[in-house]
Amino acid sequence: MIGRLTGQLAEKNPPEILLDCNGVGYEVLVPMSTFYNLPALGEKISLFTHFIVREDAQLLYGFGSTTERAAFRLLIKITGIGPRMALSVLSGMSVADLAQAVTLQETGRIVKVPGIGKKTAERLLLELKGKLGADIGAQASVSNEAQLDILQALVALGYSDKDAALALKALPQDVGVSEGIKLALKSLGK
Repeated sequence: MIGRLTGQLAEKNPPEILLDCNGVGYEVLVPMSTFYNLPALGEKISLFTHFIVREDAQLLYGFGSTTERAAFRLLIKITGIGPRMALSVLSGMSVADLAQAVTLQETGRIVKVPGIGKKTAERLLLELKGKLGADIGAQASVSNEAQLDILQALVALGYSDKDAALALKALPQDVGVSEGIKLALKSLGK
């Protein structure tokens, strides 16, 4: 229903901010990654939002980027992970770090987030596998369009997110798409 808000930053009380949009103040919950990048009070900002209506509350969550919002939406679909826990995960690690942890199936990185135990971390990794690694994580961690194309090509050829990400790390930063795919396939063939 509410996809984006643009207005003046009126208050900052972590993790909540008050955004004044033409005289209407919206209370928006944001992850700390977004909170740390906010400008000074009175400055104009734009946030991508996710609106949740429950029987006892209407909650608005805000994010500095669409990749953060997409990761939040994936997280809240997991059994046992509610909006507050998803916000905590995104406050504790960047989307790129989360995607890398999912790709490499690193439970240890997830349990460092307050409120997440080993079983919840394992469920999170299992349910996000294949959803976050090659899609959102690639967009957040890949430095250019060519690398994203190479990663997507490797996944389309049947390689796992983990193998494709490791092969991509071994490539030079400025490699072209076709040459990058050849080099990646060569390294994966060893």
